[in-house]
Amino acid sequence: MNGSMHSDDGAPLLEVRELKKHFPVRQGWFGPQRDPVRAVDGVNFRIEQGRTLGLVGESGCGKTTVARCILRILDPTAGTIHYRDADGHVVDLASQSPRQIRPYRRDVQMIFQNPFTSLNPRMTLLDIVGEPLLIHDRSTRRERIDRVAELLELVGLRAAYMRRFPHAFSGGQRQRIGIARALALHPRLIVADEPVSALDVSIQAQVLNLMTELQQRMGLTYLFVSHDLSVVRHVCDHVAVMYLGRIVEFADTETLFRSPKHPYTAALLSAVPEADPRARSDLTVLEGEVPNPASPPPGCTFHPRCPHADDSCRTQIQSAHWPSPDQMVACHRADDLDLEGID
Repeated sequence: MNGSMHSDDGAPLLEVRELKKHFPVRQGWFGPQRDPVRAVDGVNFRIEQGRTLGLVGESGCGKTTVARCILRILDPTAGTIHYRDADGHVVDLASQSPRQIRPYRRDVQMIFQNPFTSLNPRMTLLDIVGEPLLIHDRSTRRERIDRVAELLELVGLRAAYMRRFPHAFSGGQRQRIGIARALALHPRLIVADEPVSALDVSIQAQVLNLMTELQQRMGLTYLFVSHDLSVVRHVCDHVAVMYLGRIVEFADTETLFRSPKHPYTAALLSAVPEADPRARSDLTVLEGEVPNPASPPPGCTFHPRCPHADDSCRTQIQSAHWPSPDQMVACHRADDLDLEGID
């Protein structure tokens, strides 16, 4: 995908341009270096203040690697990550040293996928939720206790729970604790890495509704990483679809679900289960395996599995095509295909 997302809302809060993350591979401990794994290979997107962007795709497509690069858990191989702070200054997080990026860690926080492993079992809720305050805020112990009590109430838990340990709580409650921790420093951007995938379906809705309520109340901006399109449709304003380290389609949520332009997006949508068990399922089964990101196929990386591929797909890299001002697709056949979406 070339270029960046269009918007009439002014400067974005976050804009990622040509982001790449390649992991070196060696043959044995001291052997020669082989072709790197191209986990992220030229990703572009932008997120407006107060909006939610869904980043979707199969496992191994690079979604979580993108999230970790934005948080600078991983150092990008190339590209820029432009973040606009509260004063309107734009900084490239990709080029900042660990010392330079420390102030921005207050603004950009993460909600982790698994609430059973992301909370230290030896720490009480007071220590878990209050740890960001201890590291960044230099507040007194009394101030931390008051802030933790406020945060727990905010996410639907009782302040009296702060002396308990994580094992005393259910999965949904643990994820609420993780959300409280992410909110401790008044962040502006939250990266949510599959935040409900480890929860029961009945609890997923409660956590998603909580995240939506907090966004409206606090003006939060979300990057919502998920493989569950039904969840993405519920919470996201725009959706970017990733395949093998690249974004192959971007659109506002309703447009993408109603009228997909890329065959991969259409295949993902066909796998979304129907609420009516009597409804017929027209599942699009993709042939073959996901290619090796260390040795991607030539041309369009999706062509070995695409039922609509032609000769040019096998030789030419697909550049960004804009069927409308708010929809991008990396497929030269997008205008010729009549793909089925979800109403």
